[in-house]
Amino acid sequence: MYSNPKNDNTLVVIVGMCGAGKSLVAEHLKRKGWQMIRFGEITIHELNARGLPHTEANERAIREELRRVQGSDAYAKQLLPKIKEALELGPTVIDGLYSWSEYKFLRRNLKNQMYVVAVIASRSIRYERLAHRLVRRLSPEEAELRDFAEIEKLEKGGPIVVADYVILNDGSEEELLRSVDRLLLTCIPAKPEHKYGRKGRRSGNE
Repeated sequence: MYSNPKNDNTLVVIVGMCGAGKSLVAEHLKRKGWQMIRFGEITIHELNARGLPHTEANERAIREELRRVQGSDAYAKQLLPKIKEALELGPTVIDGLYSWSEYKFLRRNLKNQMYVVAVIASRSIRYERLAHRLVRRLSPEEAELRDFAEIEKLEKGGPIVVADYVILNDGSEEELLRSVDRLLLTCIPAKPEHKYGRKGRRSGNE
């Protein structure tokens, strides 16, 4: 059904904890002409369908419920057709992959096209950002609860640990985007070769 033997565009999957800067990276690639897919759109759609307000508590409940009922890889399975359609149009970035099961599902289906990029930041810096962001602010207590829930219930740590590349985002937005551009220039081609012949894990901050 999804056969596309000529499709060899790159898929970059952005992972990281809340407040690390994942969406900044994804939006940067979108401005460069990449297709962009947000895993979180499934959560938002479900909230709207149920008439629920977009609060942190409701979003967390929906994320956990859908994966509990439909399987830990539910979001990846739902979005696979859309991901493959996007890849037919050009390089594609995913913002918001959570679970280890989602990672394994996409790797099985898109292994030679997929690069996982972890955006990381010190916890204190992430919590400061979350406390001052314009929408859906989180107190340090709320941010810690979210961290624990995502690690314990959504398997979020695994994809971060096995990422192909890591970008440290403890500085400014401009520094982050320069690191992304260096990574694209030196490590991630728009049309990858057989990627699992590559050696080692590198940082975009080098």
